[in-house]
Amino acid sequence: MLLTLALSIALVADTVHFPVVTSTNLEGKTLTLPRDFAGERNIVFVAFLRKQQEDVDTWVPFVKQVIGRTPGVDYYELPTIKRMVAPMRWMINRGMKGGIDDRSARDRTVTLYIDKDAFKQALGITDENVIHVLVVDRAGHVLWQTTGSFGAEKGRELEAALARR
Repeated sequence: MLLTLALSIALVADTVHFPVVTSTNLEGKTLTLPRDFAGERNIVFVAFLRKQQEDVDTWVPFVKQVIGRTPGVDYYELPTIKRMVAPMRWMINRGMKGGIDDRSARDRTVTLYIDKDAFKQALGITDENVIHVLVVDRAGHVLWQTTGSFGAEKGRELEAALARR
């Protein structure tokens, strides 16, 4: 099991790279990712459908505990939507911002209005029907990834990936 896990993580690091994207968080700050990720290593949730927020929310309590005890780690939520005109982006962002009371959550939410196909290809994403959870450094190296809602085994794998430097 450990050999398989180590091999799959090595394969992720060798074949997948987080592409450079620029967008604004829900507080209006422009970020160019992965360079502007706050952590040395960042837990990144990529969601494609509004209903997937429920799956992201299954991870958040665990991730908050992890970043509280793991220096140099932060997390981000990246709702990922096809490119669209500025007025539509403004309406969507305003709606999302209005639904999130916590300012730190708005700081961590960066909506990507991008060429989804190119983004998915860079990350090896083949399914928009599940969330994708990644550990990414500021250079864009994807150090670990999984899909779907939180589970104890996924939590252990995430912590193991963060423990490697």
